[in-house]
Amino acid sequence: MKKLSLVCLLLAGNLKIWAQGTAACCHQDATTEFAQLGSREDFRMAHDNPLPYTYQGTAGTAITFSTPDGQEGHGFMFKATHPSDKYLYVIHEWYGLNDFVKKESEKLFNDLGKQVNVIAVDLYDQRVATNREDASKIMQSVKTERASSIIKGAFAYAPPHAKIATLGWCFGGGWSLQAAMMAGTKGVACVMYYGMPEKEVSALKALHAPVLGIFANKDKFITPQVVEEFKVHMQEAGKSLMVKQYDADHGFANPSNPIYDSHATKEAYSHAITFLKQYLK
Repeated sequence: MKKLSLVCLLLAGNLKIWAQGTAACCHQDATTEFAQLGSREDFRMAHDNPLPYTYQGTAGTAITFSTPDGQEGHGFMFKATHPSDKYLYVIHEWYGLNDFVKKESEKLFNDLGKQVNVIAVDLYDQRVATNREDASKIMQSVKTERASSIIKGAFAYAPPHAKIATLGWCFGGGWSLQAAMMAGTKGVACVMYYGMPEKEVSALKALHAPVLGIFANKDKFITPQVVEEFKVHMQEAGKSLMVKQYDADHGFANPSNPIYDSHATKEAYSHAITFLKQYLK
């Protein structure tokens, strides 16, 4: 009887360990959860194909950097006119690092007085979608490990004492928050436009940068309820969060999208620039 009881205890312990290991390996992070939205038809249909546009600026240049996984990462950089340890990392939405993102990055660079290095980071490894079907496929194919390695490589492109801010939209909005968490004590500001918030309070505790969250009340994916939960989680983690919400739809700040809301975009951008200037003094 004692032997049987011992066997039962051992089996129970092994099952507990197995269950815990299964839960850990199957945990779905925020970026993966958002990427899987690409499999939903309603999400794809909420994104009209981008309007044609060719970037004509001359201030930015393509850059290549090493990533911790032994590969190369790519980006598009606007270098401060005077030596600066301030860096803003811009992360594209689901179409990739296209000419619209380059244009928006240049606008941020100019409006920050050309005193902040701005790097648009390519998490798609030089793939750019021109329609929602391809964007859906590419976004779903992004591996968290690879995207994280690209961000780490982009951070290493800056000097060790750099002050890091992040900004992104949609797919890039969620990654802006993840990147700010990865920046640790170097992180000074994070702006996320309608991206998937991190739901694990323990993960949010790694965050040092204050966050400006810009969301749309008509968003059927990053819903007002998701935003409210994010507020609670950030409060539980003891982190700083400012939220701006607009009576607009998901993707309202994308000028290549027919649902573009110029009024909401202008107001949100004003908040974003003010926020970035405050923390990138």
